[in-house]
Amino acid sequence: MHATFDASRRQRGGRRGGFDRRGGFPGPFGRFGGPFGGPPPWADRRGKARRGNVRAAILALLAEEPRNGYQLIQEIEERSGGEWRPSPGAVYPALQQLTDEGLIEAEEQEGRRVFRLSDGGRAYAEAHPDEVNAPWEAMTSDVRDDVRDLFTTAAKTGSAVMQIVHTGDENQVAEARQILTETRRRLYRLLADDE
Repeated sequence: MHATFDASRRQRGGRRGGFDRRGGFPGPFGRFGGPFGGPPPWADRRGKARRGNVRAAILALLAEEPRNGYQLIQEIEERSGGEWRPSPGAVYPALQQLTDEGLIEAEEQEGRRVFRLSDGGRAYAEAHPDEVNAPWEAMTSDVRDDVRDLFTTAAKTGSAVMQIVHTGDENQVAEARQILTETRRRLYRLLADDE
């Protein structure tokens, strides 16, 4: 019986009882959402991170100023509006590859390894402007900010529901069901009024 449970759990990505060990309950918009699972509604509109994107992003950012690996990750995430956060496992091998190619150089600054474009790297960036021109823009979605905020609110609501499922007594579960039922009706009325 335990073997069956473990196999089932592995098929669901290691989750137990719906909880995602990476940071919360898998929600309607990914691991940051509520209890229903599935990708964010804007996921099909986002660009997929291709292998060359990390490399191009590093070259674009180092063309501005020297940065360490952590700063590169943070800057890519910020410029993509949080849509793209490359992992260290993608960034540091790309930095090593660019170093091997002679396009960037590394030096120690205050105990950190900081990277800058070499003369060859600067020449490469100037010769390939299309490759290094803000590659994170392909990662940003076209979902309006107010809609994104609505998704976030729904995701937090789903997480609250899961907390009640796991820790609530019978009265709390019943009251939560009434609240959600009334909320659903009000949302449909909102659409009906709009029509």
